[in-house]
Amino acid sequence: MVDAFCATWKLVDSQNFDDYMKALGVGFATRQVGNVTKPTIVISQDGDKVVVKTQSTFRNTELSAKLGEEFDETTPDDRHVKSTFTMEGDKFVQVQKWDGKETKFVREIKDGKMVMTLTFEGVTAVRTYEKA
Repeated sequence: MVDAFCATWKLVDSQNFDDYMKALGVGFATRQVGNVTKPTIVISQDGDKVVVKTQSTFRNTELSAKLGEEFDETTPDDRHVKSTFTMEGDKFVQVQKWDGKETKFVREIKDGKMVMTLTFEGVTAVRTYEKA
């Protein structure tokens, strides 16, 4: 279940995030902020819902939904998407869909760290978080 991910996570490494944001169509100024921002992600459970809070100097967001249940999300770069959380084996997955497009975040625990792989149209970014 999601239990293994329930913690406070701080970004410690980010690979190829600028190219990922560029592929999404994120503007230059927002990408510059995104590249230097080191967010903290707090994952928890509230009853049968998964709660993902992202806290940074740029923007704070909070998502809350049942696994497998589609919900509306406004992303930090202001895209309006339909998102779904699922568990695929021991991976916590989020899919965002908008305008016929789709991006996927796969979070997994490796050596006590949370590794988040983001993919969009063949572009992959990897962001690594440690427990805060």
